[in-house]
Order: sequence, then C-alpha cells, then structure tokens
Amino acid sequence: MPRGAGVDARRRGISAPPTTAIASRSAAVTRSFRLMPFPPPADNIPKGLSAEGGFGLTLGRSQLSSFKLKLVAYFVLLSLIPLAATYWGFSTVAGAGESRQVTLRQEAGLRAALTLYQQRADRAQAEAERLARSRPLQSALERQDHRALRRILAHEPSLYVVGAGGLRAGALPRLAARLPVDVVVGARRLGEVVATVPLDVGLVERLRRGAAFDTGDVLVLLEGTRIVASAPSLHGQVAVAAGRSATVQVADSRYQALAGPVLPEVPAARLAVLTPKALIDAADARTRDRILLGLLACLALVGGVAYLQGRSIVRNLRRFATAAREIAHGSLAERVPIRGHDEFAALGAALNDMATQLEARLAELEAERARGRQALARFGEALAATHDAEQLLRIVAAEAAEATSARGCRIVSADGSVVVSGDANAQGERLSLPLNAAGEHFGTLELVGDSFTEEQRLNAALLAAQAVVALENARLHGMVERQALVDGLTGLANRRACSDALQGETARAERLGTPFSVVLVDLDGFKDVNDAHGHAVGDGMLRAFADVLRETLRESDVAGRWGGEEFLLLLPGADEEGAAQLAERVRVGLAERSIPGAPGLRVTASFGVAEFGSGSSVEQLLTAADGALYRAKRAGKNRVERAVPAAF
Repeated sequence: MPRGAGVDARRRGISAPPTTAIASRSAAVTRSFRLMPFPPPADNIPKGLSAEGGFGLTLGRSQLSSFKLKLVAYFVLLSLIPLAATYWGFSTVAGAGESRQVTLRQEAGLRAALTLYQQRADRAQAEAERLARSRPLQSALERQDHRALRRILAHEPSLYVVGAGGLRAGALPRLAARLPVDVVVGARRLGEVVATVPLDVGLVERLRRGAAFDTGDVLVLLEGTRIVASAPSLHGQVAVAAGRSATVQVADSRYQALAGPVLPEVPAARLAVLTPKALIDAADARTRDRILLGLLACLALVGGVAYLQGRSIVRNLRRFATAAREIAHGSLAERVPIRGHDEFAALGAALNDMATQLEARLAELEAERARGRQALARFGEALAATHDAEQLLRIVAAEAAEATSARGCRIVSADGSVVVSGDANAQGERLSLPLNAAGEHFGTLELVGDSFTEEQRLNAALLAAQAVVALENARLHGMVERQALVDGLTGLANRRACSDALQGETARAERLGTPFSVVLVDLDGFKDVNDAHGHAVGDGMLRAFADVLRETLRESDVAGRWGGEEFLLLLPGADEEGAAQLAERVRVGLAERSIPGAPGLRVTASFGVAEFGSGSSVEQLLTAADGALYRAKRAGKNRVERAVPAAF
C-alpha cells in the first residue's frame, strides 16, 4: 500500500504559476518614424509686403494669394507639436503593451505546458502504482528473481524496479523525473517501483504541441541555465530567474524569455519559453506605422481645411485691396460689393463709408493745409533767426497758439522756467506735447482751447517737431561755443578763455583795488613720462592734475591749460601769501595722486606765484610768474616760488 496521501502528494505535486489572463496575440515594433515638418516650396516663402500703387499689396510675385499658403503652414506647424506628442505617447504605450502581451501569452503557454507535464507524471505514477499491486511483481521480488522482473518490465519502458539486496531491473534515463511507489506485502516492504518521465526532446516537443505555443515561440528545458532540450532546436545558456521575464542573447539572437518553476523531483530542471525579439519588434513597427499614417492623415486634413479657408479669405481681401487702390488713386466713387453679414461685410461697409467721408473732407483738408503751410513757413523763418533758447520758446508759444486757434499756450522748460502766450489758465480742452529730441528733454508745450480738431493737433505736433529741432540747434550752438573755450583733454579753460579771463580780472583788480594773483604751473618730467610710458599715460597725467585743481581751487578761481604741460591759475581776491598757500596744497595733492595706467608712478609740479600790482600790466604779471617758475625748476623742481619785487 502507499505510504500515505501526504507522501504521495509530496512526490507527485507540481506547483503551477499564478493564474493570469490569457492575452491575445499582438505585435511589437522595430523601427520608428520621425515626424518632420515638410519644408515649404521656395516659391511660397514670403518675400515681404510692399505698397504698390497706393494700397496695392504684393507678396513676392503674387498679390495676396500666398496668404492661404501661410495659413496652411501656420495650422500645420501648430498641429505638429500635439501630433508629435500623440505619436510619441501612443508608440511608447504600444511598445510597452506589446511586450506585456507577449509576456502574458508566454505565461499562458507555460502554464499549459506545466499542466501537460503534470498529467504525464500522474499517468506514470498511476502505472507504477498498478504494477506495485500486481502479484507477479510481488512474487518476483520475494524470490529475488531478476529474470522474471525483466520479463515483467519488458513492456514498461518508463518503469524501474528496485528490490532488496541491490536487486535492480529496468532502464533509468540520465535526466528524468523519478516518482517512487513502495511495494508492500502485509507489513513487509519488498522494494519500490520507480515511474520515470524522461526529460528529453520528445517530451519538449509533445508539450509544445499540446500547449499550442505561437509559431515563433521556442520551448526549452533547462538544467540550471543550460538548454538540454528544445523545440525547435536551440543551444546555449538562458539565465532567467523563475517566474521572471527578461531579454536574453542565445546563439547570436535576442529573445524575450519567461522561465517557469523547477520541476518536481528534478530540482535542477525547469521549463522556459523564448520569443524572438525580431518578431516582437516587427509587430511593434506595424503598430507604429498605423499610428503614423493616422496622424499624417489628420495633418493633411488640417492643411486642407486651412487651405480652403485661406482661399475664401484671400478672395475677400483681393476685393478690398482693389477698391482701396482705386480710392488711393483718387477714384472716390469706387465701392466694395458687400455680401453676407460677417466681419468681411462689416469691413466692406466701413471702407465704403470711408470713401464717402473722404469726399466730404477733401475740401476742408485743402483749406487747413493752406493755413498750416503759411503758419509753418512763418514759424520756420522765426526759428532760424536766433539761437537764444529763451527767445525760441517765446516764438514757439506764440506761433503754436495762432496755428491751432488756441486761447493760450504755456511752455514749461526743462529747467523749470515758464513761457506763456495768451490766456494759458483759461478753461477748456488741453493739449500737451513733449519737446524731446535725441534723448534731450527741452520741456512741455501745453495748449488750451475750446476743442482741437485732428488737423489742429497735427499742426501742433508739426510745430513742436520744428521747435525741438531749433532748440536742439541752439543747444549744439552753445556746445560749440563752449568747446571753443574749454580744453578738450582736461576739461579746463583753454588759453583763449584764460587770456580773456586774465584781462577781465586784472581790469577789475585795477578798478576796485582788490588783490589778484596768478600761478604758473609746469609738470615736472612730463616729456620723460611720455617717452617712457606712452602718450596715454601722459594724457592721464594731465587729467589727474586737472582733477587735483578742481578739488582744491575755489569756485571763483579760474584754472586753465596754458599750453602743453603748463597751466595758469587765476586767483581773484588772493594776495601773494594766499596764492602760495593754495599752490602748496595743489603741489601736495598732485604728489599723492596715482596716475591711471602707470602703477607706482608719482608726478610732481613746479609753481611760480605772482601778485598783480597797481600800475603793472598783464605781460609784467605773467613775466614775474614765469620767472618764479623758472627759479622753482632750477632749485630742484617740486616746489613753490614767489616772484621777486624787481619783476614789476
């Protein structure tokens, strides 16, 4: 009798994979298509809009007609992004879904193969149990009759008998599932009958046929990771964990593999199913192709709808362009035919109203233009007559009020001064215009009147534009005058300005009897610095000395470049002692100043001080200062020397 239901179940039990839904056959993809915007033909590329014959619009060589092509291109390009995103999303989902469906199909097939294997093992087990209960076998085992056992097993190639004392009968395959059944008589165990299920190519082929695998699927029997049998034939290694799906490389081909659990009684053996990746990729490619064709059809539909709509729009625009061109040429009787009640009809009605109003306004415009031309002519003549900014503002205010029939005009200049013409505080509509030009703000022009027509507003704008030009010319004229009196490198007064100021200060000192002194300054070693460091450093040396003068001198003092590296300081109200002290402060400040572009370079200067005396001349004053400067140079430079009394 058998040992018990528990032992029998343990020997014959075969665990099956978890129950999953059986998926239908699908496909995977091997290639993808890239969505590319079709380049527009060269003839359809816009070459710029131009006005031809008044309002005649041209686009390249064809009037308005390529608008529909631009509309098509716009909608196609607008659709490309969502269509590309849709293609990418669907293709990704399709690829992942295809792999999942293949895995589900492999699971279903593998589960069916394991069930068939279990049925084969159950039949072998039942056959072994039947033989173990047969009396001839029991008698042969009791007698230890090897010949009788061989005779009994002659027709049972899948059974193997083991008796006491090492007695064995039957053939035992190298790799097979072994299912032993005890032979028991009474309470005595005589041996066992072992049912075998050979794990070979024949078994794999029967399991593949019975489980109805897909044509391209390969069912393999693994011993560890080595393929020992397969259908169709395949050799190699498959390293996949039980119950897991993975991509493997076998015999130079890639497969998606799914391995089952180990077979009962054969711990090293298990079944696995392999599907070629080429078949999965080909199915995926077909799915992607269908998606791409659908999206391209949608893109073509969008382009077709946009083309038809664009053609309708262009037809209406061409009618408007023709009418506008005729009106621009003076044919004010031209009208646009109005059809329907849409926006184009409203545009046509507005264009017809415009032509009607143009006829009524033409005479008024001619009269207004005549008055404007006369005002502008007088205004231009007045502006050209002066460069005085204050006088210009008065002229602008008067002419602006007259040209616009305003009650009054007020101009608030940039410095806060106000120029008024007429009653600028009257009640009524106010019109403000800024006076700006080339980044300069000259002020604001404000007109007040009962009301201002478009023509009057235009005249005011034209007057303001001419005023700005005149004010800018006055400003530039002042800059030129100033540049004629200022040294361009140092920003100090030049020799001409110094000479004029010197004449004025000596005359005032003579008239009022107030002290007045001059200081002649010469930079020490200036030529050597130029030769050693270049003219850029020399220029920086001159600018640095000018900065020292601006920081040290009083507002009433005048500093100027007398020539080359020589400077003249005019100090009204200062006697010789005060001038010498100021010169000393300048000397110390220069000695401490760093020169840009020449680190470590220190510059010094020599100073000659002279005070203006009653009855002396400008030439004597300069000669005395020059003599003091000469003595400072001979005494070692970098010092302040005063003029001797004999110099006067």
